Amino acid sequence: MLTSGFTNAPVTQFLVIGTVISAFLASITDTKYYFWIQPKPHLFDYWQFWRLFTWQLCYTNSTEVLFAAMTFYQLRVIERLWGSRKFAVRFSHRPEKGIESKADSFGKINYLPAGPTPIVFALLAQYHAAIPYVYKYRVSSTLPTGTSSDQEYGLMLTSKSTSYLLPLQLALSQLPGSAIAAAIGWIVGFAYRREILPGAARWRVPAWVIGGSEEKARYTNLRQRMEGEAGRATGVENNRDHARRRGVVGGLVDQFRGAF
Repeated sequence: MLTSGFTNAPVTQFLVIGTVISAFLASITDTKYYFWIQPKPHLFDYWQFWRLFTWQLCYTNSTEVLFAAMTFYQLRVIERLWGSRKFAVRFSHRPEKGIESKADSFGKINYLPAGPTPIVFALLAQYHAAIPYVYKYRVSSTLPTGTSSDQEYGLMLTSKSTSYLLPLQLALSQLPGSAIAAAIGWIVGFAYRREILPGAARWRVPAWVIGGSEEKARYTNLRQRMEGEAGRATGVENNRDHARRRGVVGGLVDQFRGAF
């Protein structure tokens, strides 16, 4: 069953709207300089460790806002696959310390651009592993001289290939810091997928945080609709209705019919 928009994806809706609004507020209040990080002097000289908590709150330019919002929107399928409680745990896990140490390990890399790029790539790692492609296609120009028509030539792509173009723009937007943030986000997402992080697969946010009763009712209704559609397609539902009408007496008669 196909769904559009933010159906069954409230956390993704919050991410998209929050990405746009936070960047807008930072722009009109002229507070963008509070979000990006230079380990030296921000952390090691001025001891501004609070930047580790504000660093991924918003982007500081409109191009990254556009790419990030569109990427979050196309990754909403992960929330539908996992459920909002598990998806919210993945979103709330921020690898600040890993990126800080990585940036400081290089002599000339002393700038980490603001924005939730690590979160984007942590989710993208789940998308890469969990969502299968629908079809493959080959991109090639005219066959070179001496190449037979049945010989494979060109670049093989899948239906998912275009989904990586937008996040790739984020990774390349402010090199090298943006690439480091993207790489660490992917590594954390891979570690979560492989359950390298202890107990990560069982982490859930409390149901009341995302309206657990409403979510449960929504998924119960969705399951009932899917079971009903499957039953009508296979005829199982008609058999169940027929058995229900016959009742217990009819079932007992069928059970002992062969004994007489």
